[in-house]
Amino acid sequence: MAVIGIDLGTTNSLGAVCRGGKTELIPNEFGSFLTPSVVSVDDDGTTYVGQTAKERLITCPERTAASFKRAMGTDKVYKLGDRKMKPEELSALVLRSIVEDAEKYLGEKVTEAIISVPAYFHDRQRTATRMAGELAGLSVKRIINEPSAAALAVHVDTEKEKTYLVFDFGGGTLDISIVSCFETIVQIEAVAGDNRLGGNDFDEIIATAFLEEHGFTKKSLSAQEYAVLLKKAEQCKRGLTEKDHSVMTVPVDGVNYQSTFTNARLLSESGDIFDRIKNLVAQALRDRRYTSADIGSVLLAGGSSRMPLVRSFLRHLFGKKTLEEYQPDEMIARGLGAVCGIVEREGTLKDYVMTDISSFSLGTSILNPTNPHRSYMSVLIPRNTALPCSRAGQYCTSHDNQDTLTIDVYQGEHPYAADNLKIGDLKVQVPPGPAGRESVQIRYTYDLDGILVVDVSVLSTGKTYSKVFSQETDEAKLKDKIVYLEQFKTPPGKQADNKLMMEKLKSLYEESGAEIQPVITDYIRKFEEYLASGDEVKIRKYRKFLSEVLERYETYDPFTQGAPVLFYDEDDFRDEDDDGEEDEYSDLWGDD
Repeated sequence: MAVIGIDLGTTNSLGAVCRGGKTELIPNEFGSFLTPSVVSVDDDGTTYVGQTAKERLITCPERTAASFKRAMGTDKVYKLGDRKMKPEELSALVLRSIVEDAEKYLGEKVTEAIISVPAYFHDRQRTATRMAGELAGLSVKRIINEPSAAALAVHVDTEKEKTYLVFDFGGGTLDISIVSCFETIVQIEAVAGDNRLGGNDFDEIIATAFLEEHGFTKKSLSAQEYAVLLKKAEQCKRGLTEKDHSVMTVPVDGVNYQSTFTNARLLSESGDIFDRIKNLVAQALRDRRYTSADIGSVLLAGGSSRMPLVRSFLRHLFGKKTLEEYQPDEMIARGLGAVCGIVEREGTLKDYVMTDISSFSLGTSILNPTNPHRSYMSVLIPRNTALPCSRAGQYCTSHDNQDTLTIDVYQGEHPYAADNLKIGDLKVQVPPGPAGRESVQIRYTYDLDGILVVDVSVLSTGKTYSKVFSQETDEAKLKDKIVYLEQFKTPPGKQADNKLMMEKLKSLYEESGAEIQPVITDYIRKFEEYLASGDEVKIRKYRKFLSEVLERYETYDPFTQGAPVLFYDEDDFRDEDDDGEEDEYSDLWGDD
């Protein structure tokens, strides 16, 4: 049975499969690859999903739900007539619709899927997505970050080694990710995002401007009239993608009202959106300590990235850096198809590796001496740490005669533990004694499927406590993954390839003269820094660079060649690209 990939989007969802090493998108019953993520329930209980449900946003808005992806992982309940549904239940209906289309297209039963989520989705949102898959009757093999899928689609197609900023701007969410593509490896390096910022916000801004222009308020319109207004606003926005002005006509109380929008007017009405976009881009760059010069290309994904104003703004931020586009609406689904090929070991895809990062910090609570009821968050795995990874820290008792330690596991960026998302806890027994005498080592081992193994070792007794926190419900799969994660508890510096390279560098140092030794020392220092970071892509890149340097040095002929160059330049890791295109809206952004 085939494994399919599903891009579960806020506005539209798509399915993909890999056959013969090639990705194929799955058409729905209307022959389109895009299925609207909309669900509607009729008076008699009949459920509609997709295009028909989207039309019912106008005719039956009180029985129709859309954009529920934004509420994944929350307790929000949608009321569709007499029926109440959670976001994951609505998402399950969309997933089921994609599966049914896939079964018709492939002519076989589909029970396994890989589903994409925004990179910044936290554990609860990812769990809700996996739950939606299970409610749809699927075994969810993997949850994949959307920008990873987008970058994989491009990397498989172009084979370019490059650092991308993936700008995934959908109808309801914005996902900013820095992704490094190197050899057959695709790795996210940093993420930032907002699950309440997307192309739909431009629709609402246009609708609000229309109401203000004609002296209406949202409350003065019926639910059906406002649904029509939003649809017209969306059409107006799409019109501005093709030309610089768009006219919208909306009936209110039987009278047609008309407004004209230009891209300049839309910008004047939506300055706050672009401020939010800029802040998210800056956050992703700052987290990686990058500047715009470190980005090879900006990779556009998501239908809303087609907007000329959005593209112009990105050119404003990145200068003439290349904006790469490969069918933004379909790119994530095509990447998921490639992931299916990796999972099923199809053709050359079997050689690709997708690594990821922790989108949120993971840590535990520690005593706040000033306010014991407001514990601090002590981070063990910082956000943007390359996955899989294993990190440890040492902690001690904080009270006299304390015989139990509660290891709380939190996810988030707030300084106070309680303000973060609690994943669970583990209780550990220690010998009672004076405060600070007993110590434990806490180790978190985390992978890109959301499996967290917590090991706590009591240093005085040697006893170890362990607990697994996971979204995986298949016990056999979970056991296999826990065994797999054991290898990552070995620090990178002790792994075979890295130990061999370090020994080669030390041997070269001992064999070299005084003029060369300082250069080799710099290599050793830099390599140690990468090993300490645990960043697999940068470790591999630098190890490859060192291999080439050592080969040149070891094979040169002193009788026919000059001494080899042994100097490392940071620019060897920097991509430069310029698409040379002019921006017709550049004057809208000013000089700042």
